[in-house]
Amino acid sequence: MKNQDFNCRITANATAEETMDAISRVSVWWAKDFIGRAEKLDDEFTVRFGETFVTFRITEFIPGAKVVWTVTNCYLPWLNDKTEWTATKVIFEVSTENNQAIINFTHQGLAPQVECYDRCVKGWTGYIAGSLQNLLSTGIGHPA
Repeated sequence: MKNQDFNCRITANATAEETMDAISRVSVWWAKDFIGRAEKLDDEFTVRFGETFVTFRITEFIPGAKVVWTVTNCYLPWLNDKTEWTATKVIFEVSTENNQAIINFTHQGLAPQVECYDRCVKGWTGYIAGSLQNLLSTGIGHPA
């Protein structure tokens, strides 16, 4: 079976810089319980949802174009492998076309053969196509 990482694409009436800034404001669109920084290369941060947590390090950063968050630690209590996300990468690639930002989101390592796939795809879709999209469109995200 071919490895097919989860991917989601959205567009917004925003510049690439505004989009990258919005992505870095994790507590405004994804997780209210946010510790650390998510603004530049080597920043580290943790998001928590009750006992669930994920810690990331920014391992690639191209201003206005791309940011890669690598999972350095996690605890996903509902899974058999509670550290399934460790070493996976969350990638935001931003470009512009016709005065709109295009955000191509990929969770590298979140593929159909992993236990979390169905539940995590539903979650990411809600946060990317819902909350982040809303933040870029209206200025208001819906973090958990």
